[in-house]
Amino acid sequence: MWLYEKRLQFPVNIKHKDLRMAGLLVTQYGGPDGELGAAIRYLNQRYAMPTNKTKGLLTDIGTEELAHVEIISAMIYQLLKGATIQEIKDAGLSAHYAQHNHGLFPTDASGVPFTVAGIGSLGDPITDLHENLAAEQKARATYEHLMNLTDDPDLIEPLKFLRQREVIHFQRFGEALDDVQNELSKKKYY
Repeated sequence: MWLYEKRLQFPVNIKHKDLRMAGLLVTQYGGPDGELGAAIRYLNQRYAMPTNKTKGLLTDIGTEELAHVEIISAMIYQLLKGATIQEIKDAGLSAHYAQHNHGLFPTDASGVPFTVAGIGSLGDPITDLHENLAAEQKARATYEHLMNLTDDPDLIEPLKFLRQREVIHFQRFGEALDDVQNELSKKKYY
């Protein structure tokens, strides 16, 4: 189906702990507009698409979103690496530590656990592609908000990369919407 390279799609090399940013960045891991939800959404929606081209696009973007989960996870891990109990307490991450220690767990920035309840997959190709266009814009905006909250270039660069991928995905979904609308509007001959 696809080849997995054992390296990140974009390198992450954060040199300074920032527990506050780790606590905010987690929203792109397990939040309502995050990468994990996007991957599940697209990989589920592909089955209802009327063309192989659109099915392939959803498969490609869905698996790329899993690569983005890896990037976000690496960023969070590096931002928390070596944190003391006092630093964890000071950053307001005591509840996370109590349940997960230094382990990653998909939540939003408020600590609400990941849920599939908000994943849009209606089975209607036009509706699902509109959902995806909106999802990519929400993710783009979230990355911009996160970039506004830090001045660390080691954090900003991967965030910029991820934001740009959201823009590209939005463009691809727009093209897919045009293709699907053209396909569905073709007169059927039997």
